[in-house]
Amino acid sequence: MEELAELRRSIDNIDAALIHLLAERFKNTKNVGKLKARAGMPPSDPAREKRQIDRLRALAVEADLDPAFAEKFLEFILAEVIQHHKNLAANGS
Repeated sequence: MEELAELRRSIDNIDAALIHLLAERFKNTKNVGKLKARAGMPPSDPAREKRQIDRLRALAVEADLDPAFAEKFLEFILAEVIQHHKNLAANGS
């Protein structure tokens, strides 16, 4: 049972790191959204999003992670970011 507890502690630490990394990512994307809003740029950049998905799928393969899962995860994040950018644009940030 000690092995189980050790694995769970590791998972808990990884989960905490993921939350902190996501928070940092969203701080940066918020700043991108502000810049885009001020410049009158659209909230979404489909070409960049495609490149990011392709890049993350390749990284997932290298990391022995299901690339379809990595793509779904990134698409979820991108949808949130785009919504934040739309909100910033609507509020004139």
